[in-house]
Amino acid sequence: MARYNTYDLTESFKNFKVGKYLTVIWVIIAFIILISCMYQIGPGEAGIIQRFGKHVRTTHAGLHLKLPAGIEKLTKVNIEHVFKEEFGYRTRKAGVVTEYEDKKYQEESLMLTGDLNCAEVEWIVQFKIAEPEKYLFKVRRPETTLRDLSEAVTRQVIGDRTVTEVLTVGREEIANQIQLQLQELINLYEVGIKVITVKLQDVNPPDPVKPAFNEVNEAKQEKERSINQAWEDYNKVVPRAEGEAQQIIAEAEGYEQERVNRALGEAKRFSSVLEEYRKAPEVTKQRLYLETLNEIIPQVKQIYVIDPAQKSVIPFIPLPKTSETQ
Repeated sequence: MARYNTYDLTESFKNFKVGKYLTVIWVIIAFIILISCMYQIGPGEAGIIQRFGKHVRTTHAGLHLKLPAGIEKLTKVNIEHVFKEEFGYRTRKAGVVTEYEDKKYQEESLMLTGDLNCAEVEWIVQFKIAEPEKYLFKVRRPETTLRDLSEAVTRQVIGDRTVTEVLTVGREEIANQIQLQLQELINLYEVGIKVITVKLQDVNPPDPVKPAFNEVNEAKQEKERSINQAWEDYNKVVPRAEGEAQQIIAEAEGYEQERVNRALGEAKRFSSVLEEYRKAPEVTKQRLYLETLNEIIPQVKQIYVIDPAQKSVIPFIPLPKTSETQ
């Protein structure tokens, strides 16, 4: 009896240990399954859930559940981060003082303008992932597609402009046009990207033609300087001459008016005198005679009163001495 009881206890203990191990194993398995079913989506992220490779839903920030690993797969996509693609150059190290690679990527930057000149164009494209489903599943390599589309659009827009516009005044307009056309192509290919900005970083003529290009620019600047100097002289001389001409014209018109008024006054005065003369000829003659003497006598220095009966007046008039007596 003692042996039988001891054997039973040993078997029971073994069975208990096995059951305990199995329970622990099942608890661990259940915990692993539970952990694999839970996932966290952070702010600015989107969770793409695939069931056996097929996209079934998109989740956003928060705690979510999914079927265990092997059934549903989670892919997190950052939809708030602004990504950047560089063309014609590469940044080696970003910071307060940015370092760039010495290598030139002329296969990207060298372009032909509309007036058959060459230009080296360096630019950047900044973008966000707007539609993560399209970004992951519609295009195999979305970044490569973006680069190809950006380069094609940029070459097309640059090819429609003159080298002067590309290098100077038209850069902002060109960048805006590239952004619009690039976004249209991205929407057409369903890449799921939203272009934030396109910016021309550096635009220069190729190194072999830089001296000639600089000479042309200097000639244009000299031309502009000469034109500005000519306009400055014009603005100084022409208004002054026009003012003097207006002054002379005004003086002539004033003199003309004065002469006309004076002539009209004298004609009116003559007419009034003639009218009075016709009324009383003798009185008018006497008045005119006296008025004439009144004007003449004040201008005479010496007055001689001679007797009308005197026939010769020379002996009585002392002639002024013109020279000394010899």
